[in-house]
Amino acid sequence: MTINWLAFVTVVVVALIGACGIVGLFSLGLRVGDSEVPVRRVAAVALYVLCGAIVLFGIWLIVPFFH
Repeated sequence: MTINWLAFVTVVVVALIGACGIVGLFSLGLRVGDSEVPVRRVAAVALYVLCGAIVLFGIWLIVPFFH
């Protein structure tokens, strides 16, 4: 049995980039939504919705029932 190390490293790198990206979007939403300006609140909600959509897409990819 052999391990495809290139595929393993690819999965690790993509998982790290994806996790950092989602955390970055969420923290940016927290930072933007801290103001009283309505446009910034809308931008914060849009960032939260984008985070939720990414998470739901990941669940859709993992669970075979949804295919």
